[in-house]
This record gives sequence, C-alpha cells and structure tokens, in this order.
Amino acid sequence: MKERLSYETIALRCVKEFQDGDYVNLGIGIPNLCAILIPPEKQIHLHAEQGVLGYGRLLRDDEYEKADHDYIDAGGRFFVPKPGACFFDMDLSFDMIRGGHLDIAVLGGLQVSKRGDLANWAVDTTQLTGNIGGGMDLAVGTKKVIVAMTHTARDGKHKIVNECTLPLTAKECVDLIVTDLAVIEVNRQGLLLKEIAPGWTVDEVQSLTEPDLIVSDDLKEIQL
Repeated sequence: MKERLSYETIALRCVKEFQDGDYVNLGIGIPNLCAILIPPEKQIHLHAEQGVLGYGRLLRDDEYEKADHDYIDAGGRFFVPKPGACFFDMDLSFDMIRGGHLDIAVLGGLQVSKRGDLANWAVDTTQLTGNIGGGMDLAVGTKKVIVAMTHTARDGKHKIVNECTLPLTAKECVDLIVTDLAVIEVNRQGLLLKEIAPGWTVDEVQSLTEPDLIVSDDLKEIQL
C-alpha cells in the first residue's frame, strides 16, 4: 500500500496558505494542528468562536501540567497565551465571522462536492448526532475556506464527490481542498488538481475521486 501524507503534513501544507497578518480560524481535528505548526516568523492572528483572538500555539499532550483552563480553544485544546491576545463574548466573535473579518478558515470535511459544497458535521443522514457549531458561519463568512481532510473515508468511500449525500454545512463555499494525497483548487471550471503526494500518479488520485479532476499544467509534488 502506498504511503499517504500524515495529518501533520496536511496541516503544514495548509499553513503555507497563511500570509503575514492573516486572521485565521481553525476547525477541530486536522485543522487544529495548524496552531502547532505556524512558523514563529509568520504573524498569524488565531481566532476561536467562543471569543478569543490572537492566541499562541497549542500545548502538546506531554505539557498538561502547563494547562490553564482559562486558555482553551473552540476544539477543547489548551493554548499558550500570547502578548496582545484578547477575549470577548460570542456575540462579538460571531460578528467578526459573519462580518467577513476573517481571512481564512481551515475546516475538516466529511464530503466536498465538485462545486465546493461542504458537509462536515453529521456522519449519518438519519441520526444527526453531531453539532454544526460555528461551521456554517465560518463557511460562508470567511474570505477563504480550506478543507483539510483525508482523501477517502475509513471504509474507502469517496469524500470528494459529485453531490454531497450528508447534511450540508454550506453550499459552494470551499476554495481549496488539502488531503493526504492532493491539493485541489475549487473554481468555476471544476476541481483543479494542483499538487500531488510523492509517489502517487494522477490516475491513482483520480480513481479515489468521484468527480473528474482538471490537471494543472504545472502539476507538482505537494510543496511545504
């Protein structure tokens, strides 16, 4: 079996999209790892829905003794306080999101359609045990939406599909998909395959993707 990229590598590729001064929200799971991997020379203002802006890196599992329960992100992870960080109520937090003040949201994904529709909060259409949380606000209120996920589900089913079959988070909201196999841009023409994991071929990635991919003229290996 060919090797796929690790979760950390997916997150590191997402971090490459961050520009100095960006205001960024990170979803639970793979997106959350971005907070550990942002280079110290890159000035990124991290935002969390419950009302914090400008927090620092997340604590590692072996740093639990440093945890302060006042310093926690929306995914329940403890973070390091950073000079200039500020705290506020959720009304103001969601004003920031809905007002278009965030530059990037990195969200997890269960399915992304060929048009950029996103489903990322419920694993079943009959038992809606998940919680959409702030995902729908982030998906439509942020300037750029990156979905960080594995290319296929654990059972091998497609996650990049023609039509989402799971409950939608938002329609036509995804700008970039970063998986353990590829980097795919969503544009008006369809899904543009821009980068591919080392050792993988276009045909192999296409076989694990339901919609037809448009192969970029300058297709390259995933760049970190």
